[in-house]
Amino acid sequence: MSERSRRAGIRVRITLVAASVVALALAVGAVGFWFTLRTALYDQLTVSAAQDAEAFAEQVDSAGVDSLPDLDDERFWQVVDRDSGAVVAASDAAEDVGALADREGTSPALVRLEDGEPPFVVATAEEGEWIVVAGHSTEDADATLATVGGLLAVSVPIIVIVVALTTWLAVGRSLAPVDRMRRQVDVMSASDLSQRVDEPATRDQIGRLAHTMNGMLARLEESQAAQRRFISDASHELKSPLASMRQYAEVAQAHPDRISPAELSAVVLDEGARLERLVQGMLVLTRVDEGALALAVTEVDLDDLLLAEAGRLRGLGGVTVDTHAVGAVRLHGDLGLLRQVTRNLADNAVRHARTRVVFATMQTASGAGFSVEDDGTGIPVDEHEHVFERFVRLDEARARDAGGSGLGLAIVREIVRAHGGDVRVDAGALGGARFTVTLPS
Repeated sequence: MSERSRRAGIRVRITLVAASVVALALAVGAVGFWFTLRTALYDQLTVSAAQDAEAFAEQVDSAGVDSLPDLDDERFWQVVDRDSGAVVAASDAAEDVGALADREGTSPALVRLEDGEPPFVVATAEEGEWIVVAGHSTEDADATLATVGGLLAVSVPIIVIVVALTTWLAVGRSLAPVDRMRRQVDVMSASDLSQRVDEPATRDQIGRLAHTMNGMLARLEESQAAQRRFISDASHELKSPLASMRQYAEVAQAHPDRISPAELSAVVLDEGARLERLVQGMLVLTRVDEGALALAVTEVDLDDLLLAEAGRLRGLGGVTVDTHAVGAVRLHGDLGLLRQVTRNLADNAVRHARTRVVFATMQTASGAGFSVEDDGTGIPVDEHEHVFERFVRLDEARARDAGGSGLGLAIVREIVRAHGGDVRVDAGALGGARFTVTLPS
């Protein structure tokens, strides 16, 4: 189904719903009005017939039956003997019919004196030995009701048609900006998300939809740019160790006397480990982006993790490792991921330290935390947030022999956030950088 068909379908559905609701409301109102008018007209005729019956009964009692007037075809009277139930006298319209009231003075509300003629509204009055029956024709009332019914039968469809046309035009005009946005989005390509849809000046749902869509496009553009940077940086990072291994392999093949097997093996193992760390880091970040970083939560002795990293750094040599501020701290988290956090921060610290690295633990109001500090040159304040981005290395750490890939701190931040914690960097007491991680218990 095309977009035009779907749009027409929306217009049709809204128009049909609006027209149906109006038609139903008008139909119910018209029927109710017609019956209300009929009741009012017939009640008025009943009152008039009752008044005539009372007046004729009084006249019969005072002047006799012969004093009753002749009437036209719209009215009639009839005098019935109470004892015999026979008609004593009647006006012209009621001469050829039997008694219209019984001995108790009861009569039908409506009677038809001749077939095909309008009925009469009937009322009775009793006076002595006589029962006087009076009637008023419903012809005028029925004519009025027929006229009103005809007008309603014509006006209701006209009003429904007007409502349907108005709704059709209004909905079409309201959907025009949506159709315009659709055309604008339709010409956008996946390779260029810099374009934006036109936002109407109105503050209605259409305007908010356009604003939301532009926000979504901006987020998609930002995500696409980040993805491209990630792929570009990852490709560059992967290419370097592969190129290094290939270069050594080619030299070893062409000049076996220049590179020994032991030297070639050492290069392959070193660059392979570097590739493994890089791929592992990218896998972690990919799981974070996909929301698939599952936590195997258990009790973790944070001090044990820090002391293990301190022992590893001491084994590497080159720096003094201080753990005097490490105390017993236990929290709930993923042991493997938290070990990766401490490993990455420890490697980052030893990479930039001159002579000393300090580990410390702390208790917080909502949990626990730890810090890793070095006595290096530190990080400029305006770079404090920048260092947690992916594939970021500050100028002083760009040398390949530093061993950094620019993913370690990004992984630290994502893992800490997955635990509901926070990581920040500031200037340490030793003059270098101090990374502080806080985690809920």
